Amino acid sequence: MPNVEPLPVFIIHRNQPERCVKTALTFLDQDVPVQLTVIDNGSSPEALRHLERELPGLGIVILGSNRGFGPAANAGLQRWLDTGTSEWAAIAAHDALPEPGCLRHLLDAVAKRERAGLTSAVYGERNIGFWLERVNMKPFVDRYLGSILVDAEQSEGWEDAGHPHGTLMMLNRRCLLDVGLFDERYFAYCEEADLGERARRAGWEVGVVWDAIVQNPHMSGATEVVEYLHLRNSLLLVRDHFGGYPAFMRLAMAVVDTAFRAVVPKRRTPIFSARARCRAIVDFGRGRFGPPPAWLLAGR
Repeated sequence: MPNVEPLPVFIIHRNQPERCVKTALTFLDQDVPVQLTVIDNGSSPEALRHLERELPGLGIVILGSNRGFGPAANAGLQRWLDTGTSEWAAIAAHDALPEPGCLRHLLDAVAKRERAGLTSAVYGERNIGFWLERVNMKPFVDRYLGSILVDAEQSEGWEDAGHPHGTLMMLNRRCLLDVGLFDERYFAYCEEADLGERARRAGWEVGVVWDAIVQNPHMSGATEVVEYLHLRNSLLLVRDHFGGYPAFMRLAMAVVDTAFRAVVPKRRTPIFSARARCRAIVDFGRGRFGPPPAWLLAGR
């Protein structure tokens, strides 16, 4: 049997060592060889010691601060582009749990598509997102709303999509060399939508693979940081890819929606925060991107 080059997998971690260990072990149980690396985004010394104790010999890249999901992923992907040789690499959240055969299904799907650039697994259970349930839905980039989910048209195999899910995605070396890595202005949320839009516009195929299932039971935390990043970054995404008028319309919708939910509590989402939304709008207008304000990260 010929030797198969391990698939590089970069797990983005911050202060959830138990979940990260479970994720790492789940990847090691896949039926394809993997080379795991944990990219640590400023976790506590106790969390790092837990990883080192439970995963001896596993490569851990310690960034020393919380740089965000996209920048942390870039730290791993750039090393892979500089020194690796495989055609594909994967990135995953520290609580992504691929089902048996997940990576095999992803690799088999892209092997049939010469211009496959980005792909991802799909969610295997009813995970509640910010506004929509993610079962039987695929990512789409709307010119006025940014990254949303729309009804899927298939239930098996590859399906074209606006961008891959960030929970577990695979990236093609030639695609990244062509269009670049994640835009670090996003910090977290919408960075995969921006990358997908850039890849599709450069002629690369972007899709999800319905046979590749990942469980993500801890997704979509209800925090002001998430509210802030989603709104600020969706405004950035729309402006950069569709222009000033769609961005103005997105901004107007955000202002009206924020005012409406502020006065009608029963219409608020689990992550609604008027002050986070207002700050997101102000920071977008000022061109302030990257990490959220310190007081949001601190939970005040």
